[in-house]
Amino acid sequence: MLEHVPRWLGTAMRGMRAGADKLAIVQLSDGVELATIDLMSPAFANEGRLPPRFTADGAGVSPPLVWGALPPATAAIALIVEDADAPTPAPLVHAIVWDLPPDEHRIAEGAITADGAGEADGRDVGRHSFFGEGWLPPDPPTGHGEHRYAFQLFALDDDTPDPGETPRRAALVKAMRGHVLAAGLLIGTYSRGEPRPIGTSPAVTGLASAGRG
Repeated sequence: MLEHVPRWLGTAMRGMRAGADKLAIVQLSDGVELATIDLMSPAFANEGRLPPRFTADGAGVSPPLVWGALPPATAAIALIVEDADAPTPAPLVHAIVWDLPPDEHRIAEGAITADGAGEADGRDVGRHSFFGEGWLPPDPPTGHGEHRYAFQLFALDDDTPDPGETPRRAALVKAMRGHVLAAGLLIGTYSRGEPRPIGTSPAVTGLASAGRG
């Protein structure tokens, strides 16, 4: 995939980025006051670098996630993971999980796997940007700079329409619009072919604040 893009091309594309303003959490919170979900991972800090284990440079498994209290009226939970810095017109979708039960507060490492039939409790895995199900490991082009992977968690009310089996991002966002009670945001970063980033860029800080504020 994108790990095979040569360095010279990745460097040439550094200015080509989807943009944080196109993330699902930004689109769904536009003009709406949402409560905040405390979303975190025991594997990496917010705005910290993703360990290679969770990327195309390692085992490529999905990272563990945990979250705090949800609004009492929460009927289901959805997760969308997107790359805000992909050299594409829209953020690249790396995972969709929807209809998680409201009493759940964690996703174990490696749990986002292909699952077209869903689980007995209703949860299902949607399709990422390369049309497959489950976790699409981060694989930014070499030399393209730091990529921000936005883990976005949504608490949904009981009137949320069914987006269909193995939904794509557009169908899920359409179904969730007007039905999000609270949202959480966790940023993991990753890059190839350059010094490991130190500190936090203003752009990343602004995005995290927007999602948590």
